[in-house]
Amino acid sequence: MSQRTENLSTWQIWLLAIRPKTLPAAMGPVVVGTSLAIGDHTFNLLPALAALLVSLLLQIGSNLANDVFDFKKGKDTEERTGPLRVTQAGLLTPRQVMVGMGVVFVLAFVLGLYLTWVGGWVILALGIAAIISAIAYTGGPYPLGYHGLGDIFVFLFFGPVAVCGTYYVQAGSLSSAAWWGSLPMGFLITAVLVVNNYRDLPQDKKTGKRTIAVRLGPAATRWEYYLLVAASFAVPLLMWLLGIASPWIFCAWLSLPLVLPLIRDMQTKEGRPLNATLAGTARLSLVFGVLFSIGYLLGEYL
Repeated sequence: MSQRTENLSTWQIWLLAIRPKTLPAAMGPVVVGTSLAIGDHTFNLLPALAALLVSLLLQIGSNLANDVFDFKKGKDTEERTGPLRVTQAGLLTPRQVMVGMGVVFVLAFVLGLYLTWVGGWVILALGIAAIISAIAYTGGPYPLGYHGLGDIFVFLFFGPVAVCGTYYVQAGSLSSAAWWGSLPMGFLITAVLVVNNYRDLPQDKKTGKRTIAVRLGPAATRWEYYLLVAASFAVPLLMWLLGIASPWIFCAWLSLPLVLPLIRDMQTKEGRPLNATLAGTARLSLVFGVLFSIGYLLGEYL
């Protein structure tokens, strides 16, 4: 344990464990789903707040699960280039992290019961599936992230499930705008995972973690990132061409200046410096989501 970590308080250690820099990725889809509901005159404050809290709790629970299960499976070694993992660093015991994970998921489930009361059994099924997937990403007998399935599940749960679920608990139905609006969020947050797996590719290959990045190799993984980002920015154009949104939806493109530095990073950096690229991609997903939402609202109210 380094001198820098020896002086950390309990609160600071748990803050490291929940990885706050990843939380914008959990907020963006809820912002988009709620803004679409506002634009369609179906906004409902309490379900919107509950959806936001559930999304944040699921992200925190997933971070804790990854921390402890990667440690238990021997995937976190001294060669790790990602952010500090509290279990591997000895700051918390596996049991403490498991208990923390359990508390977080119980809180998410309790809030999910309210959303189930509002939205019906479909919301309960999606919530249970989200919790199971968050645990199964690195835990269980067939960890999804270790078998190249992480990208698919991240896209589904941070895209269609999160955005459409947020919209549904407020509107009681789904619109074409909600379906389309879920796609760029899913693409961008999957791009966050791609950076993570690209950064960890050499270590994952060595420890037998068969992520998509390991299967594709560095060059193709970079192209996966470029295509996900490009697809995200193509969605507003398609929504306008299909008459689903007004030209104001192009407000989302105001986030384009954030993209070029990230593309440059993917072309020139590897290892630990990509932590900043990961945080930058998460920030892009939130900024894009906010601007997309503003554009949709301007189109509906002007």
